[in-house]
This record gives sequence, structure tokens and C-alpha cells, in this order.
Amino acid sequence: MSLPRIFSGKSAGNQRKIAVFGVAKKILFWSYGRTSWQYDVLSALILAFIFLTPQAWFKTGEPPRALSHQNGSKAATKLLLPWSDKLPTNPGTDELERRARELTNRADFRVTGANAIKGADGRIVAYEVDIE
Repeated sequence: MSLPRIFSGKSAGNQRKIAVFGVAKKILFWSYGRTSWQYDVLSALILAFIFLTPQAWFKTGEPPRALSHQNGSKAATKLLLPWSDKLPTNPGTDELERRARELTNRADFRVTGANAIKGADGRIVAYEVDIE
């Protein structure tokens, strides 16, 4: 004699839950055969995600950073000023500021420091200028 359906633990709701979990388990562990229609549907869903996902979903939201020194100063940025033999070898801050303004077409910064960059022959070829 078998128990009524209510007492046997095999109700229709439990069977549906087991079937849903079985399908989810097969999808999660990718246990469908290569020639099955389920495999084709899963592959199509993956390709659709790859090609139809908006690019904005993958952006980090961080604004691009300007070139800055490794000393952690957020305001200072570097500018490379090409230098020739016809220009003074020891320019002052005013001369570097003037050249930087000519190069960038901006007047809203000031020079806070400069490093001479020398070529292989020992001549100054450029100045690395810190501006803020």
C-alpha cells in the first residue's frame, strides 16, 4: 500500500523544483552534448552577450589621469620642452614659462621645477618642466 501523494514527499511542486535545479546544474556545469540544441542555445546566448553588450557597461568610471610625477603630487604635471643650441644653456624659470606657454598656447599655469635632459653627446636636448 502506498501513501497518498500529500504524504509521500513527491508533490508536483517539489518535482518542478528538482527539474529546475537539474537544468540549472546542467547549464552551470555545461553538461549538454555538443550536438544538442541546448548547447547551441547556450552558445548563441554567450555570443549575443559578447556582441550586443554596450561598451559603457565595461568602463571603470575612472577619469583619465594626466601625466604626473611619482612623488604623489596631484596638481603638478610634466611638460617636455625641446631645446636647441641657439637657446640659453641655463634658462631661468621665466624663460621656461614663456617657452611652455608658447608650446601649449595656455597662460594659466606656472613652472615649479625643471630638469635638463641631455643627449648622448652631453648637450641639453630638452627640459622636463613641472607645471601646475
